[in-house]
Amino acid sequence: MLDLTYETPKPKVIAGAKHDWELVIGLEVHAQVSSNAKLFSGASTQFGNEPNANVSFVDAAMPGMLPTINEYCVEQAVRTGLALNAEINLWSAFDRKNYFYPDLPQGYQISQLYHPIVGEGEIIVDMAPGIARKVGVERIHLEQDAGKSVHDMDPNMSFVDLNRTGVALMEIVSRPDIRGPEEAAAYVTKLRQILRYLGTCDGNMQNGNMRADVNVSICRPGQYEKYQETGDFSHLGTRCEIKNMNSMRFIQMAIEYEARRQIAIVEGGGKVDQETRLYDADKNETRSMRSKEEAHDYRYFPDPDLLPLEIEQAWVDDIKSTLPELPDEKKSRFVNDFGLSEYDASVLTAESENAVFFEEVANGRNGKLAANWVINELFGRLKKDDKGISDSPISPAQLGGVIDLISSDAISGKIAKDLFEIVYTEGGDPAQIVEDRGMKQVTDTGAIEAALDEIIAANPAQVEKAQQNPKLAGWFVGQVMKATGGKANPKAVNQLVAQKLKG
Repeated sequence: MLDLTYETPKPKVIAGAKHDWELVIGLEVHAQVSSNAKLFSGASTQFGNEPNANVSFVDAAMPGMLPTINEYCVEQAVRTGLALNAEINLWSAFDRKNYFYPDLPQGYQISQLYHPIVGEGEIIVDMAPGIARKVGVERIHLEQDAGKSVHDMDPNMSFVDLNRTGVALMEIVSRPDIRGPEEAAAYVTKLRQILRYLGTCDGNMQNGNMRADVNVSICRPGQYEKYQETGDFSHLGTRCEIKNMNSMRFIQMAIEYEARRQIAIVEGGGKVDQETRLYDADKNETRSMRSKEEAHDYRYFPDPDLLPLEIEQAWVDDIKSTLPELPDEKKSRFVNDFGLSEYDASVLTAESENAVFFEEVANGRNGKLAANWVINELFGRLKKDDKGISDSPISPAQLGGVIDLISSDAISGKIAKDLFEIVYTEGGDPAQIVEDRGMKQVTDTGAIEAALDEIIAANPAQVEKAQQNPKLAGWFVGQVMKATGGKANPKAVNQLVAQKLKG
């Protein structure tokens, strides 16, 4: 395992006109469960279908239609809870949360308020190489998503698309342990990474498949510590919820703005109202959406159409046995097995597909050299071409072949970059390309020496300067490389240049 230092929360301190203030942040992340069917019906969850194409009678709340639990969605929630070292509740229940929205046909949402499927857990948030924070997870509950109201198709009417209605969501609720905008973004980033490794949510924030409600409050220095000692939320300021954030950058910007808004209100003698707000990215400001109702205003009660959910420990254990290697475990193994720095291991394990690609390249080869080529050459080129690893024109076997030629001194580093470009754009077997195009490195010291002797004979003044200042010897190395078309073994060239200039 990595040798991590777990630091205590370092709050973001914002100077107000009168006092210093600290931030307290909690996050409710809504993650769409990766499943082909909805939570309580067999309707498709395929994104991008025609409006109202993915709607069953249950989703449309037709009279007499009863919900039936999708076992796979329950399994996905359990899998997520296990990955967060959370308590799995063998008994849970669904409740009705009553409120009206045009895109919620039932007039209520089926959720889990009192008895969630997953209890307390934690997420290890990476703050810097070797430095991490533990952020508590209070619960994960299953619930159904609402549909989507469309307001920009007609100046006089709004339309409703019910394709998302009934899609399974995991609401992952953190404790108010997060103390700054950067940490909030790091938390969401790490959670997204874990979900994608598990395959329980694709983490596509652009499509709304993962979004965060951000709860922000302010307090004076020392008040958060009192809350930790007593569990009394009155030590913290009134929180406001910023709804449906789908960008790490916007999460940070919204928190910054909202904190300063609350500070201005309090220092001006006012009182922060608990409410739900929206973030306007164009204006970089939050605005009121609605006052924050308390739980009892939703008239929660157990859903009479769904029996309590009872699962067996043996089933949970079976799910646990199939968990993949998670990001922290994989990063630790890459550091230990391949001798990588923690930073390089973090880059390579950021996405599971990248990690798989790297491991295929590094298998049986120098891990550090493989990491250098994957991170610097391949990732750099893919980013330039706006491609992901799944679209890479060069395969792990081909990149491994380039590295093999470097390791065997068949080609130099410079030739390797030329070879990489050829394989990337044209394809082919690296070894065969080197053979067919005469790209092999010149390791014959006799041929290198002959080229060097000619250069020395033609440049006596430069020889005298280099003998007086050894740093100028690099000029001769460059000339030899130029004379041999970059094929001379750089190590052999440097050794011969040093010998000749001594002499």
